[in-house]
Amino acid sequence: MKFKNTFCVLFLLLVITNINAQESSSPKFGKGLFNLVSQDSSWTMKIGVRMQFLGIAVWEDGESPETNFLVRRARLKFDGYAFSPKLKYKLELGLSNRDISGASKFTGNAPRYIIDAVMKWNFYQNFELWFGQTKLPGNRERVISSANLQFVDRSILNAGFNLDRDMGVQFRHHINLSNNFIIREIFAISQGEGRNVTTGNLGGYQFTSRIELLPFGNFTSKGDYKGGDLSREPKPKLAFGVSYDFNNNAVKTRSNQGKYMETDNGFYETNISTLFIDAIFKYKGFSFMGEYVNRDSNDPIAKNSDGTLTGVVVKVGNALNVQAGYLFKSNWEIAGRYSNTNLDKNITGANMKNEYTLGVSKYIVGHSLKVQSDFTYIDIANNNYVLMYRLQFDLHF
Repeated sequence: MKFKNTFCVLFLLLVITNINAQESSSPKFGKGLFNLVSQDSSWTMKIGVRMQFLGIAVWEDGESPETNFLVRRARLKFDGYAFSPKLKYKLELGLSNRDISGASKFTGNAPRYIIDAVMKWNFYQNFELWFGQTKLPGNRERVISSANLQFVDRSILNAGFNLDRDMGVQFRHHINLSNNFIIREIFAISQGEGRNVTTGNLGGYQFTSRIELLPFGNFTSKGDYKGGDLSREPKPKLAFGVSYDFNNNAVKTRSNQGKYMETDNGFYETNISTLFIDAIFKYKGFSFMGEYVNRDSNDPIAKNSDGTLTGVVVKVGNALNVQAGYLFKSNWEIAGRYSNTNLDKNITGANMKNEYTLGVSKYIVGHSLKVQSDFTYIDIANNNYVLMYRLQFDLHF
């Protein structure tokens, strides 16, 4: 019933905006389904759709493969400005099972339809204030949209350490030191427990800061946050980024992600800090991206009020991800990736994990229409090896 109601609301919204809009144009493929502009130009809305269809086969120790076919992502996107071009907004809704999963008492037992709901106010020169639910300024790979990835999906570094989305405010600024050298700074204060949480702030607040250095100027078409060098940068482009996240009195095992650390009389609270270091380089079809992360906690082992262990711990440790690719003039790309996660075994009991991935992509209309495939060898210390093959079709308007 909730799913049907959502579609009814969206349908009425489309009808109303079309009736009241002065202009309704169909832009170039990949740039949205409709661009709407009000009669007095006081607001705009671009409406887009995203779909990803994924097939997976996994072999463990040479046994028969386990296979799965699914709609990996299916989303609706709305963005534009309200009242003034200096006040922008973005709304993204998830419709696939993977998008809306995670319902619990902490989300009001409701599906997590809302991916992004954020306002962006350029209140003075190069200063912006963001407020709402959106991605935190953590690792670069996470901030890159899943529609613009170089591989079928993100690495195990991201899976184990990313900050994802949260509710709060972000302050953003950039400065041009010269014609080419650019510095970006971001500072965020958020609730600290992830997206679509309705139970309020159970622990402390989360503080995230990031600085980026672009010594050779901006990438073409914001290519520092897109996989592969689809713009074939005519001159070398390079970006360095460092993020530091401090979650005060965190109540989840991976800062604002993971499992709640529930105890006999409430929630276990501990400070969690996460450091990300990343870099990306592009030049004439060649691309490279590397990331390192370290997570620590002042007391990572959750305990009950009497000191007994709950069996839940903070996922402390580090990880590394490096990947590179080359895009041929035929718009075929070959890419390779090495990923490693090394959680503190004395605390988590987890073994070191290595993944070696070879990917092939065909960009039909850039990232808007593409076919991607990759093959991964997974090596877990003291465990059997695993092989994984994936094939994905990606389409977004």
